[in-house]
Amino acid sequence: MTRNDLPGKEEKDVRSLNFIEQIITEDIRTGKAGGRVHTRFPPEPNGYLHIGHAKSICLNYGLAEKYNGLYNLRFDDTNPLTEEVEYVESIKEDVRWLGYDWEDRLYYASDYFEILYEWAGKLIKKEKAYVCDLNAAQISEQRGTPTRPGIESPYRNRTIDENLDLFRRMRNGEFRDGQRVLRAKIDMASPNMHMRDPVMYRIIHVAHHRTGHDWCIYPTYDYAHGQSDSIEGITHSICTLEFEVHRPLYEWFIRELDIFPSRQIEFARLNLSYTVMSKRKLLQLVKEGHVNGWDDPRMPTISGLRRRGYTPESIRYFSDRIGVAKRNNVIDVALLEHSVREDLNVKATRVMAVLNPLKVVITNYPAGEPEEVDAVINPEQPELGKRKVPFSREIFIEKDDFMEDPPRKFFRLAPGREVRLKYAYIIKCEKVLKDENGKVAELHCTYDPATRSGMPEANRKVKSTIHWVSAQHAREVEVRLFDRLFLNPDPEEIEEGKDFKSNLNPDSLKIVRGFISSGMEGARPLDKFQFERTGYFCVDTESTSRNMILNRTVTLRDAWTRYEKTNNTKSTRPKTGK
Repeated sequence: MTRNDLPGKEEKDVRSLNFIEQIITEDIRTGKAGGRVHTRFPPEPNGYLHIGHAKSICLNYGLAEKYNGLYNLRFDDTNPLTEEVEYVESIKEDVRWLGYDWEDRLYYASDYFEILYEWAGKLIKKEKAYVCDLNAAQISEQRGTPTRPGIESPYRNRTIDENLDLFRRMRNGEFRDGQRVLRAKIDMASPNMHMRDPVMYRIIHVAHHRTGHDWCIYPTYDYAHGQSDSIEGITHSICTLEFEVHRPLYEWFIRELDIFPSRQIEFARLNLSYTVMSKRKLLQLVKEGHVNGWDDPRMPTISGLRRRGYTPESIRYFSDRIGVAKRNNVIDVALLEHSVREDLNVKATRVMAVLNPLKVVITNYPAGEPEEVDAVINPEQPELGKRKVPFSREIFIEKDDFMEDPPRKFFRLAPGREVRLKYAYIIKCEKVLKDENGKVAELHCTYDPATRSGMPEANRKVKSTIHWVSAQHAREVEVRLFDRLFLNPDPEEIEEGKDFKSNLNPDSLKIVRGFISSGMEGARPLDKFQFERTGYFCVDTESTSRNMILNRTVTLRDAWTRYEKTNNTKSTRPKTGK
């Protein structure tokens, strides 16, 4: 759909749009902002982006693309106490990785510090702003409560000249941190607490990551954000629902400054089960050592998801599928996991790996005469053909695929039972060897040479097929089995006297030494594979030629698919995954 197509759309088509698209469509129809669409993603560089930010990125860029508009990346860098170049670079990397290009439209609120300062002077001259000597605690106390009006500052009626002089001296560094602030003069009795003379500037004698020591006063987010939108000509300022109560202030500044009227539209933020989305809390997890950095694969950060093996396509698909809502809700993390399964199912090369090995000796197989069997590279892409997998007299299987005294519905290997080794032969367990502690240490089996794939007896039926790795050809690897970081679907649901960290999952990471078969030669960091019957795995960024490290992206078990079947719904994901 192009912008020129929209005015002639039938009413029933417009109703099929989400509520933000309906607003934009109507704005285009009426010629607002000249019929153009210009969106932006405005992160504060005080932490790494998470999956909630990914939804916002996808939405803002998607709207610009849908309506043939423009898209900006702007850093709202107004607080030098919390911002770092590391965060700026990580955000740029994440946006690029998701597949979005801001072209030459990379901006910073700090680009506008001079004009924001001038506009603040304009408000002072209109008697719409004043310098206040109250400290932060006093301002908070005098602001009142939602049911009790605030108290006007004793400095509220300073003269224009006095305010201009004090504001200039604030900029020149004559006062210490917190000694004075600039406040908007609005209404201390407003039912909206954000309209009760909010702070516009505060004194912070700290170097800024871009402007150095050029400034010692910094605009607040509420003041800088909307004006930056206006400077850039942003037509639709898309933000999350918690900023709805800020919109009257956003619009007040636009009116009083008589600047380009960007339109703020709020949508429900992404809340994900078993996940915290607060950057402050994520930073706490990092600083206190509960995780190994912002890119720990257990973190909901984009860098963490990337390292875990998620693809940009799976995140974009997830963001599209959950849609745009007006009310807050919680999305089941199983849908996110389902999204990456669907994408990797099409893309990932199949490999056999054993993570909890049990040795099997095939006693009637000729010693020293390994062979190769044919295995599929990816059944979803038959054009890729097959790969060769070495097979030999000694193999490893998963310990879970054997039981000495199995229950009735256990159909895998047991004494006297047969199973098929995937792509190879049918074997029968003849003998169980145990160690000095009485634990099963090794199995002796026999194989049926006529049951190899392609042989006359290849289709002989057995009740189970298991995977394996040739012991002679196996490569030992480190495998990191990641699980959900929190035990409770709502990590914020806590007992009195505790905090969200009491819900941390002590088993969110298990490290094992396993064995992989062929198919991963030349694998590089972030390459992705499906370990057959086990799950999807990604080569970790810390992996080396000496020690290959693999992260479990997600298991093969798909809770969301079961949900869809139970509730008679169906995935809309294209079969090709492209």
